[in-house]
Amino acid sequence: MLLSACAEFPALDARMSEADRSAAYPALIPLGPLLAQADAAALAPPPDLTSRIAGLTARAAALRGAVLTPAEQARLAR
Repeated sequence: MLLSACAEFPALDARMSEADRSAAYPALIPLGPLLAQADAAALAPPPDLTSRIAGLTARAAALRGAVLTPAEQARLAR
């Protein structure tokens, strides 16, 4: 479904300068490259987040090891 409408907004029209009214319309560009660029930017984490991810990954790897020493494990097994 497509919905389109035109309306006048006097409060906004009064704020436009004459230079704005006589300015040329912006050039239209293809949408495909813009969407591809947005997708690439959304998939790549920001640089400050990349270092945080690396730190958390290293911390998680360190936590995956044995929690109890062999002596503690033997004591609990008794």
